[in-house]
Amino acid sequence: MATEIRLFGKWSFEDIAVDDIAVEDFIAVKPRGQVYLPHTAGRYQMRRFRKATCPIVERLVCSLMFKGRNAGKKLLAVRIVKHTFEIIHLLTDENPIQVLVRAIVNSGPREDSTRIGAAGVVRRQAVDVAPFRRVNVAIGLIAHGAREASFRTIKTIAECLADEIVNASKGSSNSYAIKKKDETERVAKANR
Repeated sequence: MATEIRLFGKWSFEDIAVDDIAVEDFIAVKPRGQVYLPHTAGRYQMRRFRKATCPIVERLVCSLMFKGRNAGKKLLAVRIVKHTFEIIHLLTDENPIQVLVRAIVNSGPREDSTRIGAAGVVRRQAVDVAPFRRVNVAIGLIAHGAREASFRTIKTIAECLADEIVNASKGSSNSYAIKKKDETERVAKANR
């Protein structure tokens, strides 16, 4: 082992633990997912489940590039995440990668409802959510919550994203992602 790989030259990937065994195969922080910069330019859409090998921080970066005016601005998104991680470290005093992993584990809904239509009568049926989808939805919700929180306010997107991730990692209902997850699971419970 020459030098250990540190994200942004700062954050270590050692002893990053994924607390949920269901999703640990889909959160890439082990050797394949260790990068200096969350910008690998990999072709993760070529095959189903290929994006599970994409470094988890890079997936967060990609999910920030939404809403037309931000489309394709990956360097901007990388910089946002870099600032976000600094803020998370100041807020929590722990490794921001670990905080992000915990947030993703906490904010993926475990149960959802799907539409089952028979003869013009549409009803909802509760279904379990696949672990990979839990990861994907969690990343999407975290990015979406940060985007909504920073819109038309003085707070920067990096600050909002940091708040969102810290709250989600604590399981606090101040987080948009946790609120959405609870709502999804409540609706599913009603439709069992």
